[in-house]
Amino acid sequence: MGLKPWQKALFPLRSVEDVVRLFMAELQQEQPDLVLLSLVLGFVEHFLAVNRVIPTNVPGISFEPRPGPEPDSLTYFPVAELSIVAALYARFTAQIRGAVDLSLYPRPEGFSSRELVKKVSDVIWNSLSRSYFKDRAHIQSLFSFITGTKLDSSGVAFAVVGACQVLGLPDVHLALSEDHAWVVFGRDGEQTAEVTWHGKGNEDRRGQTVNAGVAERSWLYLKGSYLRCDRHMEVAFMVCAINPSIDLHTDSLELLQLQQRLLWVLYDMGHLERYPMALGNLADLEELEPTPGRPDPLSIYHKGISSARKYYNNEHIYPYMYLAGYHCRNKNVKEALEAWADTATVIQDYNYCREDEEIYKEFFDVANDVVPNLLKEVANLSEPLEEKGAGERGEGSPVQAGGSALQDPECFAHLLRFYDGICKWEEGSPTPVLHVGWATFLVQSLGRFDGQVRQKVTIVAREAEANEDDEQGSEDPREGRRRGPRRESKPEEPPLPKKACERRRPSSGQRPDKPPAAEKEEGGPSAPGIPPGPPPEGPVLTFQSEKMKGMKELLVAAKINSSAIKLQLTAQSQVQMKKQKVSAPRDYTLAFLKRPRKSL
Repeated sequence: MGLKPWQKALFPLRSVEDVVRLFMAELQQEQPDLVLLSLVLGFVEHFLAVNRVIPTNVPGISFEPRPGPEPDSLTYFPVAELSIVAALYARFTAQIRGAVDLSLYPRPEGFSSRELVKKVSDVIWNSLSRSYFKDRAHIQSLFSFITGTKLDSSGVAFAVVGACQVLGLPDVHLALSEDHAWVVFGRDGEQTAEVTWHGKGNEDRRGQTVNAGVAERSWLYLKGSYLRCDRHMEVAFMVCAINPSIDLHTDSLELLQLQQRLLWVLYDMGHLERYPMALGNLADLEELEPTPGRPDPLSIYHKGISSARKYYNNEHIYPYMYLAGYHCRNKNVKEALEAWADTATVIQDYNYCREDEEIYKEFFDVANDVVPNLLKEVANLSEPLEEKGAGERGEGSPVQAGGSALQDPECFAHLLRFYDGICKWEEGSPTPVLHVGWATFLVQSLGRFDGQVRQKVTIVAREAEANEDDEQGSEDPREGRRRGPRRESKPEEPPLPKKACERRRPSSGQRPDKPPAAEKEEGGPSAPGIPPGPPPEGPVLTFQSEKMKGMKELLVAAKINSSAIKLQLTAQSQVQMKKQKVSAPRDYTLAFLKRPRKSL
């Protein structure tokens, strides 16, 4: 079974418009042909980004000249002839069907078995070259698999899904976290199976479930809030996987245009609604080259965040990273710090494991490179304005309008919330996160804010005992009534109304997806007979992590005590582990947790 007549009629593909037309035709089908589309994208990417030399000795390969972006310039688009694509298609389908005998694998109720999925992954795995650099660019498509027997990690998972489609297994679909891929199968995709490797190691866990990773609360598996793709989302995945880079400094304009056009086609058909990272990718492309009549990049970034909140319990990190990167590039310091703080507020509910090194590097770069340089740039820009007299400043100058971001206590509160989330992420994790390198740049970033600005932030340390009381209350209901406050107040000094402070800005230390109304209910009314204190002058921040609670006074002191802050931040976390339910037996040994950390 090869290409259908209507598919053949769309060839040859001589331009970006022709490729878009093919994708639109496939996306209108209930089952888009993943193999065909991946071969076409791989072919185009190869000759636009990998081998840009026009071959003269290869029969059947030709290039279509097109008008370039500059006057009197030409660009060349590789022509995808039907004969070439059909031959590659036939080779892949023959290889899969010849290696998998479906009669040996019963399919109860029409659903695939774990043994069958494992067999398909074995076919792909054993067809790869034995040694090659698996992180190299442009090896994510089936074109790379057929012509070079090379695939990257996510490319292997996609190839398994494509092979299952060739075999007529409609229940096998791609599952995606933000840094890993596997497959789901069975009724309603209730079963999972690893089919590829992750990271630098090649630990073979193929055929096993991802339940252990989900139970460990590692970011790699998103605590179960991962994408369960349908066929159209799998097409979106291959479009997002297009790599337009020719080298470290140059991108292919044609590939950028193709990716942007295809993402808009998927967007208009509603196939990006549940794909936050694809929306972030589209927003980045729109920032580079806006499409007339389309939403602005900022609204698309927020749509990606809304998708993560609505469909994935706000467990995704990169939608906020995309937004923060946008604001950072546009020098919106306050908005960037707020987005990074929201990112850390999401990560604080995970446990850091060795295979989470990709997101660790993201946070490390933000905390120790991007934020310090951004604040340094703001400080350098504000110095000339401060030297001018008040009469020399324009009405719209940032200093006269309230000062720069370094004079805004909200910005300082966002910075603290960012570090609070990272410290909370470290608590209870099998792998430490913070070291002296983090502390050095934390002190540097804190020092950018004047003492008067820092003192306008009111810090509240959420008492962990309240949760412990709730957990122990079921054991002895009388114990909760007998237990008094841990710190006694003198009769002549009434206790401070902490709850009133917490209700001032409910969102300061909470998850960014938590509605303010719910947090007000948590705070509850102030105790009768105690008059509410005066409202704080600036923002109120509720710390979640033990390390930041211990630095509460140091952070708002008039003078930064760098030695004390470094000592507190790098101290080993002495935090009582939360009571957790006993998880099911692990499906595999986590030997990779004992690998030494990469040198920074």
